[in-house]
Amino acid sequence: MSLKERVQDDMKAAMRAKEKERLGAIRLILAAIKQREVDERVELSDSQILGVLEKMIKQRRESLAQYQNAGRDDLATREAFEIELIQTYLPAPLSEADLETLIAEAVTTTNAQSVRDMGKVMALLKDKMQGRADMAAVSARIKARFGG
Repeated sequence: MSLKERVQDDMKAAMRAKEKERLGAIRLILAAIKQREVDERVELSDSQILGVLEKMIKQRRESLAQYQNAGRDDLATREAFEIELIQTYLPAPLSEADLETLIAEAVTTTNAQSVRDMGKVMALLKDKMQGRADMAAVSARIKARFGG
């Protein structure tokens, strides 16, 4: 079962169970997927859908921080709920040890010597870590590794 089919099945289940909040959040996910498919005129693969989900989580984290700073707890609660729901569709996150191992392998494979070679390392890691790690945090780790 593809990731898109799983989301669609979850939408049907939420409709049957009359879970309004969950249904609304799942519809947002499907709308984002459909929008990208229409824009690019392609059927998205699971890895492309993971990219859409990661982008949605990033947007919601930024909104969550803004709502918390503004004292809008009602909106912050909704954003947190949507983040949790979207994360259920992502693969299990990598452990710290696995993360370090993958970074070390990528640095060795690309023969990276400094921060200038970071693009090569990130390109290699992106496919392996998509949906399983925060790429901004991975980028920060790589910079720290090179003393940048």
